[in-house]
Amino acid sequence: METISENACFGGTQGVYTHASEACSCDMTFGLFLPAEARDGPVPLLWFLSGLTCTHENAMTKAGAQSWAAEQGIALVFPDTSPRGEGVANDDAYDLGQGAGFYVNASQDPWKPHYQMWDYVTEELPALLGDNFAVDMDRQAITGHSMGGHGALTIAMSLPGRFRSVSAFAPIAHPTASDWGRKQFTAYLGEDEAAWVAHDATLLMREYGFDGPVLVDTGTSDQFIDLLKPESFAEAVSARRQQATLRLQPGYDHSYFFISTFMEEHVAFHADALYA
Repeated sequence: METISENACFGGTQGVYTHASEACSCDMTFGLFLPAEARDGPVPLLWFLSGLTCTHENAMTKAGAQSWAAEQGIALVFPDTSPRGEGVANDDAYDLGQGAGFYVNASQDPWKPHYQMWDYVTEELPALLGDNFAVDMDRQAITGHSMGGHGALTIAMSLPGRFRSVSAFAPIAHPTASDWGRKQFTAYLGEDEAAWVAHDATLLMREYGFDGPVLVDTGTSDQFIDLLKPESFAEAVSARRQQATLRLQPGYDHSYFFISTFMEEHVAFHADALYA
């Protein structure tokens, strides 16, 4: 692992690091904010998974999360959204290839050799963080935006006991029924839609639910709301009688202005669970 940068931030440290990833067969970069409390011992960890076209940097610099995480004594990790580099498959479209890993393990060529983002986020990067930083891997929570909200919800429901809470900003909530999902799942996972089910938050909610609190915010003026399908996820939550707070925020769109507005509430939501 190589340190790219470390900057003082709200009494703690915002770092950027790169490492050779076995899962993705390329170098991967991530951001990690450690609050001041990490100097005295391991602190809880909140994951932020970003959306289409983003790198590790977007949420790290735009979401305004560090101030609230510092207040709560929580670390933040910002993974990249896909493998990158020379020889890594890509596509001219913004919603496929680099910047659009969709947090799945690709089984189809040309994506399979590098696009193993599920394993990267759920296995390889957690192990690296636990071995190298003062983070308490027994106290984890997860959130994300858009494609990353999809990732946060599906990962949390698929790994019971791993995360104490899950939240999402404008998640792609029913990708098997959306052009933000069907296109990518066909490319990465193949034509057999049975392989898609494990990566659809609405279907997972109907079948399994989540063993903790859920918070989801979506803006009523989100320009992509028809692709996100928050109503499908809400129906699944209701049918399962899942503990959840689902909010439609009037006038807000899909941007980081929306995310930064409600970030304090999301961090506080996770802090309640992480310190319970």
